[in-house]
Amino acid sequence: MEFEEIKNDIKAYPGEFLLYKPTNQIVVCGAFKVKEGTIKAMSNGQLIEDKIHNFRKIQVRRAEWKKNKSRRSCGGCKK
Repeated sequence: MEFEEIKNDIKAYPGEFLLYKPTNQIVVCGAFKVKEGTIKAMSNGQLIEDKIHNFRKIQVRRAEWKKNKSRRSCGGCKK
């Protein structure tokens, strides 16, 4: 898993998971405000609004994603 800095050409979208650097927590993006230079995000039921440079995008490689992907069904219904 890699973390990428959010710049002008890279944007964060609502519902996307981000790393919040000051507390080192994974948060959910709520709003990306380019003009104000801030991001609103949810963390542990609290709304955080901070500068864009305090957040990082989470990049998961395809092989890593496939490895951690779980099966959708338990297989108990198959006969």
